[in-house]
Amino acid sequence: MKTALKNLWKPAIGVAGLAALIAYTGGACQAKVKPGRVAYEPGVTLPPNAATLTVKAESVAPRIEVVGTVTSERIINLSARLGAYVQAMNVSAGSVVKKDQVLATLDDREIREQLLGAEGQLKQAEKELQRARDLFREKATTEQMVTAAESAYTGAKSQADRVRVMLSYAQITAPLDSIVTDRRLEAGDLANPGQVLMSVYDPTRMRLDAPVPVRLIERLAVGQEVAVQLERPAARLPGRITEIVSEVDPQSRTQTVKVRLEDAPAGVLPGAFGRLLVGDAPRPALLIPAGAVTTSGQLELVSVVSDGRVIQRLVKTGPAGDGRVEVLAGLAAGEVILVQPLPEN
Repeated sequence: MKTALKNLWKPAIGVAGLAALIAYTGGACQAKVKPGRVAYEPGVTLPPNAATLTVKAESVAPRIEVVGTVTSERIINLSARLGAYVQAMNVSAGSVVKKDQVLATLDDREIREQLLGAEGQLKQAEKELQRARDLFREKATTEQMVTAAESAYTGAKSQADRVRVMLSYAQITAPLDSIVTDRRLEAGDLANPGQVLMSVYDPTRMRLDAPVPVRLIERLAVGQEVAVQLERPAARLPGRITEIVSEVDPQSRTQTVKVRLEDAPAGVLPGAFGRLLVGDAPRPALLIPAGAVTTSGQLELVSVVSDGRVIQRLVKTGPAGDGRVEVLAGLAAGEVILVQPLPEN
């Protein structure tokens, strides 16, 4: 029995010591703190002399951007008027040409042969007419023979003139000072009557064609001056509405508005991207300096001042211009923000 007790006292002391250690680390020997709230102030203290701004609602008339395409008011397709092989192409796409400049030449050998024959018949008809008139003055022929000779001469002259006109079709000339675009045939190709050889456009009369939503059409009128934003070359320039197509596109519910570009810079090409800026109805908006907004990834934040503290708040903004942005969500009129956000620590 004594031996058994001697073997148990050491483990018992170890268990008691472990229990005491657990109780001590659990705070059983220390004064307990009653539960409650710990004072916490969000944000950081407002620095002295920091520039602030009270957000106010303003009445603005936003501009809606309507995407359009640049074109020329004068685009001319130059077609072949006779069937012949292309003998020479004197210009390429992008060439600047002058009025009446020869752009392409068609093979005219066959027409020249026809012209030689027609001119020969005209000379013979002229001789026959003169002979008939001489004989009529000498009363050696009848008036009907003179009339027949005159008719033959007129027909021969008309045929010669027709062939000369056909010969002129062998040369494709520029109808105006223009720029060549979309050359479709090369030297040696066969041109058929009515086939387009190339196109030219007038670079001094450019316009923007924009499909404007029907709800905005009432804000536009023919002759009205509007603003146009071009992408290439990047420029904002005035335009004047020349036409509003009366037909409504049933799918997009838009009407095409044609705007002549005033003082269009050099290098504006047909097919270029542009925007027509249309003023919408005035509405209240919260506008703040663009510099008051910071970004963190895709998040937008402003520094809001409240009770002497600066707190970061998420907002959603939209474009406004003139160095300001519109706050779409996250702020209310009357709140105070920092004009320049605090630097990150």
